[in-house]
Amino acid sequence: MSDVMVFAENNGEKVHPVSYELLGKGRELADKLEGELSAALLAGEKLPTEELIYRGADKVYYGIDSSLNEPVETNYKEALLDVISRVNPEVILIGATNFGRSLAPRVAMALDTSLTADCTGLDIDEDKNFIQIRPAFSGNILAHIKSRTSPQLATVRYREFPEARRDEGKKGEVIEMDLSLDGDSSGGIEILKEEHGKKVNLEDAEVVVAGGRGLKKEDDFELIEGLASTLEGKVGASRPLVDDGWIDRAHQVGYSGRRVKPRIYFACGISGQSQHLAGMKDSDIIIAINNDPSAPIFEYANYGIVGDLYEVVPELIRQLEEDH
Repeated sequence: MSDVMVFAENNGEKVHPVSYELLGKGRELADKLEGELSAALLAGEKLPTEELIYRGADKVYYGIDSSLNEPVETNYKEALLDVISRVNPEVILIGATNFGRSLAPRVAMALDTSLTADCTGLDIDEDKNFIQIRPAFSGNILAHIKSRTSPQLATVRYREFPEARRDEGKKGEVIEMDLSLDGDSSGGIEILKEEHGKKVNLEDAEVVVAGGRGLKKEDDFELIEGLASTLEGKVGASRPLVDDGWIDRAHQVGYSGRRVKPRIYFACGISGQSQHLAGMKDSDIIIAINNDPSAPIFEYANYGIVGDLYEVVPELIRQLEEDH
């Protein structure tokens, strides 16, 4: 076994971009292992498969079943296990999205194998061991992990690797799978749908406005929300505010939170500790607002405003609204 398989997550209409990132890294791993790179595309309805070939897959295992119309982990687990049993890959990569983080442990348990979660790096060493790299101890160290079990399963953070380049000249094989699933539409659990407008998707945001320890109380997040709303952006936060229960963990930016790469990142009252910087330092433009001129965030910021965020943020909102 030397093949690498990527689970191509999709929402029924299109493939999640994390799948293209995994194909790029998966291609590199498969080449080092001298094996093939495959993608498992499982859905409730037909989806185009050629893009997965263009992005590096040698084979696409394609299965359609009506029970996969809803994102029910038990059904997807059953379908993915079916593919894995036929392909027998050595390495299986799943995106560390909300769905992937829930699916992967179920697959690992069914396979009686280990799982390394939230990887930020992957490699093959000189002995052709699969090396999984992830932050540990609140992001203060990077752990290099070798699994003793097989197949080796890892979830990988979204926006950690660049998407694989498209090559429309690349040839590959699409293998249609006849999935025989039980068709349990609920998976034995109640499916809770998020209210419209409440979903947090920081990774795809063009603008992120994040608040940190500079905020004095929970209600003051209204300032951050106001600037984010004016810029049609999303609200982020540093870990201490999440730990204090001021805002949901879905808004956390950093090693133990989300990795974001927006066009513009506002760091409001954030000092710039390494744990937070790891989640946002690749933003195109970083604008820091902090009353401490020696704060580490200014070393990474493209633009810095030394001042009280309670004065600066309202003035920014006022001027932005005037311009519109």
